[in-house]
Amino acid sequence: MGTDFDLWADVYDLIYSYVRKDIPFYTNQAIRAGGTVLELGCGTGRVSIPIAEAGVKIIGMDSSPEMLRVADSKAKKMSVQNLSLIYGDMIDFSLGQQFGLIIIPFRGFLSLLSVEEQKSALANIKSHLAPHGRLIFNVFVPDLEMLVQPGDTAYHLRDVSDPGTNRRFVIWHQSGYDNHNQLIHARVIVDELDEIGTATNRFYRDFQLRYGHRWEYHHLLTASGFEIMNLYGDFDLTPFEESSSEMIWEVCVNP
Repeated sequence: MGTDFDLWADVYDLIYSYVRKDIPFYTNQAIRAGGTVLELGCGTGRVSIPIAEAGVKIIGMDSSPEMLRVADSKAKKMSVQNLSLIYGDMIDFSLGQQFGLIIIPFRGFLSLLSVEEQKSALANIKSHLAPHGRLIFNVFVPDLEMLVQPGDTAYHLRDVSDPGTNRRFVIWHQSGYDNHNQLIHARVIVDELDEIGTATNRFYRDFQLRYGHRWEYHHLLTASGFEIMNLYGDFDLTPFEESSSEMIWEVCVNP
């Protein structure tokens, strides 16, 4: 069964090519774990493949068959070892094994659109963590100015180039906010440019996220049986502070 993220498979790596800072962080955490790692929401293998290349055995799970197809194609072209890709949903999965580290990089936890889904995922994760095992995931800090932006306005995100073809793209972001339910209805708009800068093609990709706040996550995690080990504000392990734009949670099962 496919998902809305199937439509992202062939353009995801292009649109999010700028997201690189988290890869060394998660790779180092995987090496430190010293065993097989589980990545939930592995997508196109953006994080799983570098971890596998570092010599760590990793299982990448995703609910999008097309995302997994792209990840598998990339891994085969790069002759990547140590990587297994499986179809599954973090809300309801059973792998019959436990892990010393489970990761959910780059907003993957925000794809859970209700508290019920979040609790279900955390219960599944808890049952798959080995004693002293860790869960690490990162989410953005909600920006109050962002949450009151008009939903019909598209904002320029960045320009990117495809290194394989030298094609140039201008990426716009348009979002509507349901602040009662803490939902973001997001649209990415991509214009493809020719050699003189004329837009020759435009396409859209939509998705939804459920944002959360620092103490909301704290209480959700502790109520789900986890102990907060660290909360970082950046991938260089800077402690979370008032000016942080990122929340990187490192938790373990409460003994």
